Amino acid sequence: MDYQDYYQLLGVSKTADEKEIKKAYRNLARKYHPDLHPDDEAAEKKFKEINEAHEVLSDPEKRAQYDQFGSQWKQYQQGGGNPNDFWGQYGRQRGQQINYEDLGSMFGGGGGGHSSFFDMLFGQMGGAQGMRGGQARQQAPRKQEHTIQISLEEAFNGASRPLEWEDGRSLTIKIPRGAATGSKLRFKGKGSGGSDLYIIIEVRDHPRYERDGDDLYADVKVDLYTAVLGGKIEVPTIGKTVKLTIPAGTDSGKVIRLRGLGMPSLKKGQESGSIYAKIRVITPKGLSDEEISLFEQLRDFDG
Repeated sequence: MDYQDYYQLLGVSKTADEKEIKKAYRNLARKYHPDLHPDDEAAEKKFKEINEAHEVLSDPEKRAQYDQFGSQWKQYQQGGGNPNDFWGQYGRQRGQQINYEDLGSMFGGGGGGHSSFFDMLFGQMGGAQGMRGGQARQQAPRKQEHTIQISLEEAFNGASRPLEWEDGRSLTIKIPRGAATGSKLRFKGKGSGGSDLYIIIEVRDHPRYERDGDDLYADVKVDLYTAVLGGKIEVPTIGKTVKLTIPAGTDSGKVIRLRGLGMPSLKKGQESGSIYAKIRVITPKGLSDEEISLFEQLRDFDG
């Protein structure tokens, strides 16, 4: 069974932080999404690998376990060592008895949408109550994964999606408010053949807002006169328009925080993030001779 280099799959360094990993995953997931490559087995395989890499590297515990044992397994494999020696040592550290020769039958070659490498590190071994002679006392339930794309507005308000199977069964997926790219919903026994169904959420990019957690960032255009003299402008947020006060003498690039108008928090109930409005002062174009003259007078006066 081959070592999976999750960092290489996402194109990030081993020191990449959560934000870098998330950005790399989103870019690659959009590129290889099955909806854009119907009947393309290579793209589908790449998409699954990307999701697996993100699942590991975005989880601090799994990432630490992968960094420790995954890299050791790669070095041992490349060195031509006996795999059973390595996995025996690995199992003893976890209080289990693991025999490499039995791993193929134990994990079914990466069933449930993951590679066999993933299943060895995080799958049935992690869920078992211990191993005896290389056989698991219990097996983790089979898994089926399905990715659903939603808009930022749907993530803000909540949404639902119908799913239908070839055998005529159907299921309505209710997506909670505040869902983000990478959010997972579990439906026990609702997948094909009674497997557990995992819905992976992917939120599409928005033309106005850039999302970071529960906060939204946006450029807000302000005319020169309002920036100089101060005033109020209308700012469209998701679901409503609000009045934003622009202080006199506001510079282009100033950021104004609108508390409680960002994304609803998936984990903190009624709380919401903020909108950070970055001011962009718009220079007037097509001035008349009289207007140019007035600006010149103002310049000379200020000098």
